[in-house]
Amino acid sequence: MKTPIVQVTSLSKNFSYPVPKQGKGWLSNLFFPERRTVQAVESISFAIHAGERVAFIGPNGAGKSTTIKMMTGILFPSEGEVRVLDMNPATDRKKLAYHIGTVFGQRSQLLPNLPLTDSFEFFGVMYDLSSEDIRRRTKELVQTFELGDFAQQPVRKLSLGQRMRAEVAASLIHEPQIIFLDEPTIGLDVVAKKSLRDLLLRINQEKKTTIFLTSHDVGDIETLCDRTMVINHGKLIADMPTSELSKQFISEKFISLVPKEHAETFPPLPEGLTYEETQPTQIIVRVDLARWDVPSALTSLLGYFEAEDIDIYNADMESVIRHVYERT
Repeated sequence: MKTPIVQVTSLSKNFSYPVPKQGKGWLSNLFFPERRTVQAVESISFAIHAGERVAFIGPNGAGKSTTIKMMTGILFPSEGEVRVLDMNPATDRKKLAYHIGTVFGQRSQLLPNLPLTDSFEFFGVMYDLSSEDIRRRTKELVQTFELGDFAQQPVRKLSLGQRMRAEVAASLIHEPQIIFLDEPTIGLDVVAKKSLRDLLLRINQEKKTTIFLTSHDVGDIETLCDRTMVINHGKLIADMPTSELSKQFISEKFISLVPKEHAETFPPLPEGLTYEETQPTQIIVRVDLARWDVPSALTSLLGYFEAEDIDIYNADMESVIRHVYERT
């Protein structure tokens, strides 16, 4: 079996902060504050292999960004160990930086008042690329990410969608083996999101670049990632193929019926079957799988409605993820 390029073992991170003591003066609270500790990440373990596309998801405050920052050497773990490309990010941060890329959706790394190509040159020099390699990589990235129309514009004049494509391109100037993406599509419109997702898939398929993504956007998860890890309250609660999430965490299905004739009445259904939508031309029923199997539920519904067409489907991914959070 191949050696993982990322190995996280019993990783924890605690933060402490001062809390004013009631009845004490400001001077006392300034120099002798009471301190409280919050555990942002609690003993999580996982491994990632080269070429994987992994979503790391959870509600706000779950520990996602903290974990990424420990994996990239920005934060030091309180306990446990991280190995990325057989390096310890806490002690080998500079060496590791030559092999990884990072994009934080809410924080730009480009030079705002200079043309985009100047940012590429700046990062190329920072990563010790030769002048020839910088020119070659800039040309490749401008072509791949379709940046030619605005490559000479100051970054501050780019639209958000253009800037995010440029941010990802800049993070790839040194051809990293793994790229960490923290909310890369935040604030983008539908067209810009699709463009960026397509580009990331292309980089993964052509360059075998490993993708580690955090996002609240269900489209990012479904489109980009074949594996999903779920973190909540600092604990890793799920790690499975993205396609298996609904099977593991959702205990319901939906049956859609198109009546042969327009439905005029909608009789009460047995317990465990609930109307989700009632239209004369379409009826959607939610099936509680703890009470019904699908064939029995369908047989029961056909006793109420004569159907011209039937469709059976799972909950959408957004509902699945919301259900995961609610259960934990």
